[in-house]
Amino acid sequence: MACRPRTVLQANDTEMTAKSLIARLVQQEDLNFLLTNRIPRSLLTRLMGRLSRVEQPWVCKACIALWRLFSDLDLSEAKYTRFKSVHECFTRELKQGARPIDADPRYLISPCDALVGACGRVEQGTVLQAKGFPYPLMDLLGDSELVRYYQDGQYATLRLTSSMYHRFHAPADCRVEQVNYISGDTWNVNPIALKRVERLFCKNERAVIRCRLPGGAVLTLVPVAAILVASMRLRFLDVLLHLRYRGPNVIPCDVSLRRGEEMGWFEHGSTIIVFAPRGAALSDGVLEGGRIQMGRPLMRIDQIGAV
Repeated sequence: MACRPRTVLQANDTEMTAKSLIARLVQQEDLNFLLTNRIPRSLLTRLMGRLSRVEQPWVCKACIALWRLFSDLDLSEAKYTRFKSVHECFTRELKQGARPIDADPRYLISPCDALVGACGRVEQGTVLQAKGFPYPLMDLLGDSELVRYYQDGQYATLRLTSSMYHRFHAPADCRVEQVNYISGDTWNVNPIALKRVERLFCKNERAVIRCRLPGGAVLTLVPVAAILVASMRLRFLDVLLHLRYRGPNVIPCDVSLRRGEEMGWFEHGSTIIVFAPRGAALSDGVLEGGRIQMGRPLMRIDQIGAV
């Protein structure tokens, strides 16, 4: 049986030891919160944006190697495996067919790869950020009509980690009617911060995307930016939404999208919150703490009525 050279084994052992040490440090909640929030968040985010676009092979390779130490980055599904910059790696496309799209029109599909966060029913105009941490939907959406519309509806919080596929897609055949861009902060959106910072999603930069389904019901997606991630691109808009974007805030749209068609991407990992009206229900197997891939059933919608 062939044996690997000792130097290769030693390198692998060193990498595993480094990852184990970093994992233990990151799991210490006080330290994690300090390192990812008690810093100049906006300044660091802008600097990271500049660094990620540097097109130097050694810079790109060094940053990706460092990234791997902090995450389970897997590029085996990427359409391309060579990148000019870290930004290209962050926003990578996947190989054709890597994410099969569930075709059953009774279900919304997940718009992204994600860890499922708080999810369930909208009650009295509030939803959960984390267990014991409710927040008013009005603070997130900034639209009283939408808040009333989603009373007793369903929501699902989908968190993209830094190593995940960062593009997001249409959950169903739909028409995008409006985007409301809301500038804000760049708090980390990991579970540690969500348990400590009240109304965190309502503080951060976000976009409220209103989509009309063929039957007339309105679906809303809220991509929320975070530290190192305060920039998002929507394919159907000719502007980049980021910390220095100053308007217009409400952008009318009239864009038809097919189920699974790409809507846009984050510049890194973050969160998308999906809202569907009364009559929708979470799909079997969609549970807080679970994983879901883009294209898999997220919510059943065949019982919702038109507006």
